[in-house]
Amino acid sequence: MRIVGGDNKGRALTAPSGTSTRPTSDRTRQAIFDMLAHAPWYGQDELEQALVLDCYAGTGALGLEALSRGAQKAAFIERDRNALAALRANLDICKARDRSRVLSCSVTHPPKATEPYTLVFLDPPYGKGLVESGLRALARTGWLVEGALIVAETGATEEFTPIVPPSEHFIPTLTPEILCERRFGAAKVTIWRHSSTFP
Repeated sequence: MRIVGGDNKGRALTAPSGTSTRPTSDRTRQAIFDMLAHAPWYGQDELEQALVLDCYAGTGALGLEALSRGAQKAAFIERDRNALAALRANLDICKARDRSRVLSCSVTHPPKATEPYTLVFLDPPYGKGLVESGLRALARTGWLVEGALIVAETGATEEFTPIVPPSEHFIPTLTPEILCERRFGAAKVTIWRHSSTFP
């Protein structure tokens, strides 16, 4: 597993032992960032201004790829101890500590944000509804700027609704437009922009 583009292209990343972490493949990561850099709804300029939130971060490969390609800074949310050790090692490998923040907690129970983020990656274990529950928690605690670009990886046949589910604090708008949806083997990547209205 390596960084596939940008300033740190070719740097090998550390992966934790065991099967609790499922890193996004280099091929899938390359495809995601090619889409972001060239899409009419995003582009390299927006990527270079991005504040990145890497949720269910594992090795941190998605957030570190964004930093390598010019993003301003990144926060990583992960709670598995082995994954956290690999993530911190990878921050050192990529010399990214000064532009990064690591939160050892659950995405579904995050602390209140100190600022909202503009580019959000969600790559949870498949089939557990963690995209929806994670988005609800992140929105409730202030992690998502209005219009944040959401990039979610799920199982290829997994169904989910790309919207913050209703809660006592949030009333969702209409289901947002899917900007991109692509399958990569057993994985599906879905991209849309976050939008919620407040009561």
